Amino acid sequence: MGTRQLAAIMFTDMVGYTAMMQENELIAKRNRDRHRLVLTKAIDNGHGKIIQYYGDGTLSIFKSAIEAVKSAVEIQLALRKDPKVDLRIGVHTGDIVYDDEGVYGDGVNIASRIESLAVAGSVMISDKVYDEIKNHKELNSKIIGEFDLKNVRRPIEVHAITNEGLVVPRREEIKGKVQEKIKSIAVMPFVNMSNDTENEYFSDGITEELINALTKIDGLQVTSRSSSFSFKGKNMDAREIGRQLNVASILEGSVRKAGQKVRITSQLISTNDGYHLWSKSYDRNLEDIFALQDEISRKIANKLREKLSVVQNRKPVVTAPTENIEAYNHYLKGLFYSRKWTATDIKEALGHYQKAIELEPAFSLAHSAISDAYTFLGTTGNLDTEQAFTKAKSAAKMALQLDANNMEAFLSLAIIKFFYDWDWEGGLKSVKRALQINPNAPNAHLMYSLYFIVMKDLDKAIEELELAVKIDPLSPGPVRTLADIYYFYGKYEKAIELYDQILTLDPTFRAAQEFKGWAYLQSGDYEKAITIFKNLGKETTHAIKPDTQLGYAYALSGDFDTAQAYLSSLKLRAETENKVSLSLDFATLYTGLKDFDNAFFYLHKCCDEKIGAIVFLDVSPIWKPLKKDPRFREILDRIGL
Repeated sequence: MGTRQLAAIMFTDMVGYTAMMQENELIAKRNRDRHRLVLTKAIDNGHGKIIQYYGDGTLSIFKSAIEAVKSAVEIQLALRKDPKVDLRIGVHTGDIVYDDEGVYGDGVNIASRIESLAVAGSVMISDKVYDEIKNHKELNSKIIGEFDLKNVRRPIEVHAITNEGLVVPRREEIKGKVQEKIKSIAVMPFVNMSNDTENEYFSDGITEELINALTKIDGLQVTSRSSSFSFKGKNMDAREIGRQLNVASILEGSVRKAGQKVRITSQLISTNDGYHLWSKSYDRNLEDIFALQDEISRKIANKLREKLSVVQNRKPVVTAPTENIEAYNHYLKGLFYSRKWTATDIKEALGHYQKAIELEPAFSLAHSAISDAYTFLGTTGNLDTEQAFTKAKSAAKMALQLDANNMEAFLSLAIIKFFYDWDWEGGLKSVKRALQINPNAPNAHLMYSLYFIVMKDLDKAIEELELAVKIDPLSPGPVRTLADIYYFYGKYEKAIELYDQILTLDPTFRAAQEFKGWAYLQSGDYEKAITIFKNLGKETTHAIKPDTQLGYAYALSGDFDTAQAYLSSLKLRAETENKVSLSLDFATLYTGLKDFDNAFFYLHKCCDEKIGAIVFLDVSPIWKPLKKDPRFREILDRIGL
């Protein structure tokens, strides 16, 4: 029975040895002898052992991956000198079985397959070997790609040693030897090349549709829109984008729209080395836009070697959401404004969505977008809650009547059920249905995490957020929610660190600015909190208005006179403004002023008015002073918690 051990395995193979034997046996034997002499010396220097000679190659093992690679470099540098011997070398580390007859195991097979990828004068190594040598400055390397190797269960990431004097294979030299595995992609914002700069909504829309189409391809990891769009307008190297997004490929391109004609150019690029895997231009009529999106998505899928099932091949990846191109244009314009996340822009977007369904009443996506717009206006206090959520619910239900697989509509419905109906089981069912339709939707994982936050299940909330961040690594949304969790659970320093991380990516992200102020406030740093709240201006993404935030901050700091002044201002506003609820603002200020009777009075009013933010009552530190009062349980009972 053999001995099992972990070892670094090195395969070498002389290039063209068989043909050389047929042409000049003397030279062939001389090269073989030189090959063996050089190997014996270098392997001995690296404390390795030659286990087996083949006619034109060897199998050796080492106790150290570093020593194995150093020996490989020494061998190649020696054999590149005259009389030159063309040699391929592959190195891998793995578990082996070793006896008198040889070495066996998966590690041996992988090392052999990696050697077969090499070219004359190169040293190729596996990802496991790379992990061992990457911090050794005397050994330099570059990634070549991820490959499906014969009889190897997992794709192997292969690197080449790039020390001076060694040959580094070009991609085209490896192409055809083995199937490259690229399982992840980011679609960069397509550049608007139209004469009219306002056509940017169209190029953004094309990008988003391609992202949505590619998420339907099994086995392909697709970075979501918000992370991809963080690179908009930035001329960055594909390799750096790949590093930041952790993807193996990117799709970039441009859109030129003129009247009813559209030209789309696209390039698929490997992020390992910037190599252009595929590129093409398309000239089509505007009414063919959905068929064109489908064609591009399929060509990318085929280029990435993703094997679609027969059923998937028969069905289009992109289905036309509407036959009315003008309605589609309004929908894309609405999305363009919705992404700005201000009440003014949401109202502008709402106008375009409504125009879209006037032109095409059966346009499901436009209905679900209308639902989201009303939800935003209702939860941020920019529209009467009952009016906003009634319209949001009606639009979401209409969207699902028109398309039972509209994932966005299920998420719209989940928001309504969570934040207005307080139907926790119904909301959870809607989230799970959305995830069935698209398991790679970061917003669905984000919504799932919100459910767990309200249910005070921190571990599961973080688990769902980590999935969202993996799909959408540069999006501020999931990171902001993760920061909110730390805020809710009193880990203010960690929360502030994450809010700062978001603001580094996007200094204008208002929600991060706001909650950073709340975190400072609850941690006792009143001065910093007040400074932040003063700089926020009048528009808010929070249900609590900016003046209320300041009044509450002054109350916590002990400046009750200033807090009372803000309370007086709030009362005056309530007399003059009857379209927007201020119940949560009053409840907050009275809590800060320790007037708990009035605080509970207004919390009950929040329940009457179905204020969405009330669902965080049991986790938000704002309400901590009220928790020992039996009236607090009454409020939770009303919410269904």
